[in-house]
This record gives sequence, C-alpha cells and structure tokens, in this order.
Amino acid sequence: MAPELHRRLRAAAQRDGLSLNELCSRRLAGGPGPVEQIEGLREAVEWALGTFETRLVAVAAFGSWARGETADGSDVDVLVVLERRVRLSRSLYRKWDQAPLALGGRAIDVSFAHLPPVEETVAGIWAEVAVDGVVLLDVDLRLSRRLVRVRHDVVEGRIVRRTAHGQGYWIDVQAA
Repeated sequence: MAPELHRRLRAAAQRDGLSLNELCSRRLAGGPGPVEQIEGLREAVEWALGTFETRLVAVAAFGSWARGETADGSDVDVLVVLERRVRLSRSLYRKWDQAPLALGGRAIDVSFAHLPPVEETVAGIWAEVAVDGVVLLDVDLRLSRRLVRVRHDVVEGRIVRRTAHGQGYWIDVQAA
C-alpha cells in the first residue's frame, strides 16, 4: 500500500474513533475481489479512498469495458459514489484531472454521484451499473443493495433499455 494512502487511512480511523484494522474491515466489506489486481482500477480505488476517506461510499466500473465490448478509442468508465455531505461540483473533476489514470492505454473516465433515494425508480447510469457494472469497492454494501433494487426494476419492466443512433440508454417507463 502506498505510504500516503496508509497515512490517510490511519488519520481517518483516528478521526472516526476506530482502529485502522476496524476502518479497513468496514471498507472492505463486500470489497474489491480479483478486480483489484487490475492496476489502473486498483489505482482508481486507492485514489478515491485517499481523496474522500470516510466520505466514500463505493466505486464501480461500467460501460463497454465492464461488458467486455471495448473498441478503438473506448475509455473505462468508473463511478465514484460519495456521501451526500460531499457537494458534487466541477472541483471534484478538476481534482481527478490533476492525475488522470489509465488502464491498458485507455483513459479512465470518472463520474461522481450520490446514491439515489431507495424510494425512487432510477434509470440512466444506475441501470447501466446495475446490469453491466463491476463493483470494485463497496464500503458498507449500500451500492450493491441499491443496485439489487434497480435490477428488480429492470426485471419488472419499470426501467427499459432503448437504443438511438447505436447508443444505448435507459429510461424509467413510468416517467416517460
């Protein structure tokens, strides 16, 4: 583990009144698995952990890379899910842009989001991650549990995938 990441994790544990082991155990519950061995994605997860510490909820890869359908020029889409207390703003993307990462020569393109409320039917990026995503880190399984609900909405026909001009997109049928 990079010394800077270790320092940040230790500081986060101290701030939260936890041992470093307890903090790491909580963060790794339902965690990375074999995908962490893929260098660019491991680095993306470490960046998110080091940058957001206890404000990080989860990290997932999605899109053509996760589906195994990359083409020339494809990037690797990564979703970083943050606690609601983190304001989603352009400054988050500027922070990422200061040290962009790549996977096998493909740029890693990051999106930041908050988990949507459980009572909402969601589509878009959430359906994409639910159906074709790879969860890389899920601190307390909130993302995984929310994605289960999204998959149920897909199965029950509340969310459907459509295609326009060769590009897939998801819609909430009830809202359309």
